Amino acid sequence: MLRVAVVGSGPSGCYTAQSLVQQDARVRVDVLDRLPCPYGLVRYGVAPDHEKIKSLQNTLRAVLEHERVRFLGGVPVGPGGVPVARLRELYHAVVYCVGAATDRRLGIPGEELPGSWSATEFVSWYSAHPDAADGGFLRGVRSAVVIGMGNVAVDVTRMLARGAAELSPTDMPHAALTVLASSRVDRIHMVGRRGPSQARFTTKELRELGTLPDTGIAVDPAEAAQDPAYTDPSALPAPQRRNVEVLRGWAGAPVPGARRLVRLRFFLRPAELIAREGRVGAVRLERTVPDGHGGATGTGRFEDVEAQLVLRSVGYRGVLLEGLPFDAAGGTVPHLAGRVLREGAVTPGEYVAGWIKRGPTGVIGTNRPCAKETVTSLLRDAPFLADRDLPGDPLAALRAEGVEPVEWRGWQAIEHAEAELGASLGRTTVKLPDWDTLLAAARAAGP
Repeated sequence: MLRVAVVGSGPSGCYTAQSLVQQDARVRVDVLDRLPCPYGLVRYGVAPDHEKIKSLQNTLRAVLEHERVRFLGGVPVGPGGVPVARLRELYHAVVYCVGAATDRRLGIPGEELPGSWSATEFVSWYSAHPDAADGGFLRGVRSAVVIGMGNVAVDVTRMLARGAAELSPTDMPHAALTVLASSRVDRIHMVGRRGPSQARFTTKELRELGTLPDTGIAVDPAEAAQDPAYTDPSALPAPQRRNVEVLRGWAGAPVPGARRLVRLRFFLRPAELIAREGRVGAVRLERTVPDGHGGATGTGRFEDVEAQLVLRSVGYRGVLLEGLPFDAAGGTVPHLAGRVLREGAVTPGEYVAGWIKRGPTGVIGTNRPCAKETVTSLLRDAPFLADRDLPGDPLAALRAEGVEPVEWRGWQAIEHAEAELGASLGRTTVKLPDWDTLLAAARAAGP
């Protein structure tokens, strides 16, 4: 048998495991994850009110329940966990599917002020990621600025505007639900440095903003019209054209009397976060204009927008995993068709897939062909890789070294505990929000 470790149980890791066992009946796969729960960003990144996308967990579940796939949660790889070199000793091949774990920064004065957060930190909190901190995101907040024009920016804007009736049926942790349901936020600005035709959100996500109860949507037609494609979108690709058509429908329309207002702002870039009473109080935005090359350039004209909460959603970056080469400029591991490159040479037995391979681009489905390319490379190398003898079952070796993985039975116990918690609160499944409760639930399942 060819033994393969896949590091990461999100979509890229699960698609890698699926492709391996489908293409070669001699492969056994251990899917390792630092967290005791599988599914990666499908569990901890997809908005809780997007049930259809979250249902992808059922597809990933079928992969992890395959007879030649084994889930090993709670196993960190790298510093403080299992060294990369040790994994190479325990498995014929290792595929790293560790994503892009950090956010890009704005690099402006005031970014470190209380009240300034990455969108990912906010998402982690309302998605019950065990590393998330309750930073009092909405304490004293009436006005928020979301910097970015992608789907994550739309998600956090929507969560800020949701009420208890819409959030209660989700699996959102109860503490976050309580805070969001009692929120006093009534002004939300989504800010982009370029025009409507260059926004990265999908039309489906965009349209959802217009369906929020007791929430008005506003687009300034003068701002949007600086984009030539906004005035005449006929030459745009269909996805961008649909976005522009939705925005044109909102532009200049009277905003009904609503408790909340969402304003989509274009051709503005953040220049500074302004402190008031020791925390963020306003965002200074510089007006931009198209530069003729797809970008935007500053004009030296500024506008201050009141905000006690600023969420940046301007992209992600991969991080160095000790023991692997790393391209700091791109935030990826150098590779050739998924084979890790060290000093320009292929390293047999080490592979990458997902965002750490190609950068933070594409949608969930993009991970499937990405994983298939990597698996094709790995299986071509298999005759050479399988020649090496291994020291027995990797799980036994990990346990002998003090590692106690959460196996599939432990994950099922977590699911059961979350269902029970939801029932006790008069809701459906409610996520356990921290390491202690997750691990206690998993250990209750026994060995």
